[in-house]
Amino acid sequence: MYDFLDRPVTSLDHGGRFLVWSTRNWVQAAGDRKCPASVIARAFSKWNMLSGLQPFLRMMAQFNRHGLHNFQFCALPCNHVSEHEAIIISLVCSLRDSRPDMVKSTLALLVEEEAIADVIGSLSAFGRAMDAAGIYPDRPGANSPSETSPQAWHPPHE
Repeated sequence: MYDFLDRPVTSLDHGGRFLVWSTRNWVQAAGDRKCPASVIARAFSKWNMLSGLQPFLRMMAQFNRHGLHNFQFCALPCNHVSEHEAIIISLVCSLRDSRPDMVKSTLALLVEEEAIADVIGSLSAFGRAMDAAGIYPDRPGANSPSETSPQAWHPPHE
């Protein structure tokens, strides 16, 4: 989590930026009483992430429904990664790093016990979709494209 916390969003790679954009838009849509899928689906299609849409929606719904506390996300124009945004990116990265015990213990602090397996399943499916799309997030300093070209990715426009 600390690899991402309070970092400028523009310093993240494509996957990190996509994940921050998606979470923020999901939260805004839910707050505006709009269907989050209708708000983010076009961007998921643009980034070849349609196979990750349902797992992402499930993951966010599970965090919302089974969270042990209210998650805090920044507004869309904010250029810094919030604590919960950093946690979600870190969870996705930790699955790729083959650290399932860390993912499970972190989730135990975030969601009700009966939701942990479902959240792990959603995170895993979402991560596989990100990998297939070529935008799996890397931890900063892992020679990601953003380290050499921070302005290369722009959030999708609806």
